[in-house]
Amino acid sequence: MIIVLTLIHIIVCVFLVIVVLLQSGKAADLAGAFGGMGSQTAFGPRGSATILSKATTLAAGLFMVTSMTLAILATRGAAVGSSVLEKQPAKAQKTAPTSAKAPAPAGSTAPVPVKVGSGPVAPGQPSVTLTDEATGASKTLPITLPPPGGEQKAPAAKQPESKPATPPKK
Repeated sequence: MIIVLTLIHIIVCVFLVIVVLLQSGKAADLAGAFGGMGSQTAFGPRGSATILSKATTLAAGLFMVTSMTLAILATRGAAVGSSVLEKQPAKAQKTAPTSAKAPAPAGSTAPVPVKVGSGPVAPGQPSVTLTDEATGASKTLPITLPPPGGEQKAPAAKQPESKPATPPKK
């Protein structure tokens, strides 16, 4: 039903465009080019209805009827208050292992224990900068993150100490 109505709607649309383009304007004579009209009416002189004007009226009416019918039929198939996600079939959820060393899933916001060091920060090492609001002094400290996947690694060899960079003075 909807397919047939859509085809009729397309045919009516094409017919309406052709009929409107075939009609001549109200002031298509030489006086119309200079703004003159044969009468003082709002839309110019009204002549008798031609076959093209009657076809335009009929095509416009059919266009409105088919548009409204297609809109009503399209909304009838949609459930009220439903969304695309509700229409998806439920997927089976995988259960996480109960081991204490199970890694947190990707994108997890679970807290991760970190160790804050006190020495200088090596290049490429994660760090945190603390700023005292009262004095404006800031201090950068290295942090040690656990390895990905929750596996324990042997501690890395201590890197040689380097002189910490001093912040630029204002």
